[in-house]
Amino acid sequence: MNTIVPISKINSLEELQSLKESSASSQQETTPFQSILETAVNNVKQTQADYDNEVYKMATGNSDNLHDITIASSKASLSVDLLVQMRNKVLDAYNEIMQMSL
Repeated sequence: MNTIVPISKINSLEELQSLKESSASSQQETTPFQSILETAVNNVKQTQADYDNEVYKMATGNSDNLHDITIASSKASLSVDLLVQMRNKVLDAYNEIMQMSL
């Protein structure tokens, strides 16, 4: 569980360093942004593989359920759309940060 460090007056660099170390140790418990994006990409790969598998089953005659292909196709399409929207939001946030003046 994350702890909230209250804002207080910092008198020395040693105090600042100790606050930095305590916040770094508490942030290790959270999920990093990179792993969220990796998970999204892996989900897209998995749904596309499921769709390809359903198409292969239909083409080889192992399955006659057209609705399974339709569902797999919709899942693959939605997962790609979600990943594209995530990418767009990340790029928008990056561009906004780069336009900030210091």
